Amino acid sequence: MISPEMIGVLGIIVLMVLLALKMWVGAAMTLVSVIGIILLKNVDVAWMAAGSSAFKNLNAYSFTVVPMFTLMGMIISESTMGQDLYAAAYAWVGRFRGGLASATVVACGVLGAISGSSHVGVLVMSRSALPEMRKNGYEESFAAGSVVAGAPLSILIPPSMAFILYGIITENSVGKLFMSGVGVGVLQMIMYVVVIYIMCRIHPELGPKGPKLPLRERLRTLAKIIPVLLLMVAVLGGIYTGKFTTTEAGAVGAFGSMLLAFIFRQITVKNFMKALRETAVLSGMIFFLIGSTYLFVTFMSLSRLPMMLSTMIVSWSVPKWVISVALIVLYFILGMFLPETAMVLLTIPVLYSALIKVGYDPIWLGAFVVKLMAIGSISPPVGMVCYTMNGITGIKLDKIFKGVVPYLIVDVVILILMILFPGIATWLPNMMR
Repeated sequence: MISPEMIGVLGIIVLMVLLALKMWVGAAMTLVSVIGIILLKNVDVAWMAAGSSAFKNLNAYSFTVVPMFTLMGMIISESTMGQDLYAAAYAWVGRFRGGLASATVVACGVLGAISGSSHVGVLVMSRSALPEMRKNGYEESFAAGSVVAGAPLSILIPPSMAFILYGIITENSVGKLFMSGVGVGVLQMIMYVVVIYIMCRIHPELGPKGPKLPLRERLRTLAKIIPVLLLMVAVLGGIYTGKFTTTEAGAVGAFGSMLLAFIFRQITVKNFMKALRETAVLSGMIFFLIGSTYLFVTFMSLSRLPMMLSTMIVSWSVPKWVISVALIVLYFILGMFLPETAMVLLTIPVLYSALIKVGYDPIWLGAFVVKLMAIGSISPPVGMVCYTMNGITGIKLDKIFKGVVPYLIVDVVILILMILFPGIATWLPNMMR
């Protein structure tokens, strides 16, 4: 007779096969979980878990944060706010070598603070930054690489759906997770800009100098983004100071972005309705994913696989850095063909308890895992953000992958720094009120 633990292992293998066959992750997790629970218990328990358990867990106030931040991101995507952010960065640093690429990275970071989606980042920057870099004679793979590498900053810099889901599943403070992403995200932005500067000093043809705009023009572009920056400060500052909860911050962000878009005429009624529709569709998909995750957690609990993994990892007595390297390999592979939300929902229910028993700080672990997801999303040969860029712009994948390589090297350095100096991710959360 097959042991419960082996049924759990087989369930994960079948799930990976279904995902490799392009089955939607929510449907795949539900199918595997229901069949697994039937094998472990019976049909009645499986149906009860699929119905009442999923509904009970989803019927919680904390989940209202999902549509709030999703709406905020959709409004940013459909308005001209993203283009305005890039225009301001371009006006101030475009005259330097590689300045447009640096402006792209900075704009992606700020855009991440008001959208929370890497795909919004690559969509907006492909429309605004890429044409400008082409016009100024930037080498195509270098230009594409800066857009693709900058886009996943949206996963790290709050509001991030990956952090939200991690916090809900593990019952950790989403606000503290957000702040952990700020430290890592800012470090990543700085290191990317330094690498761009070094590359353009060695190979000036990669990113020629752009035109120097008059001071009046630069101030005008800066004035246009002040409301957006104030919104960003209100959302993150409110969370950091404890003035309002993460859910309330999402409501402030959604209402604020909507208000700004209409007051400054940055969105049409047609695009606003499109943003509402896409918010409803995406939120529905995320809620289905969360429901399927709770079902998967039930399956894993019944199989006792997480408990077995915890006991096994603790008994090995291996250094934490070895486990960290194993996590890096795992998420590099998963990131090649899964979006960040799916990676959180698939791996955290299985691995979290084992990793905490080994001695990982839950907030640091969240930042580390989300950083790994960001890297996986741009890693050859199947980085999903790279394919998004290819679909939007038509630039060949080999050129995109070539442009991303220097940033991946920087990302590996950041991971090493996070392991050596955990405070990079934990100092801001530890200072929160």
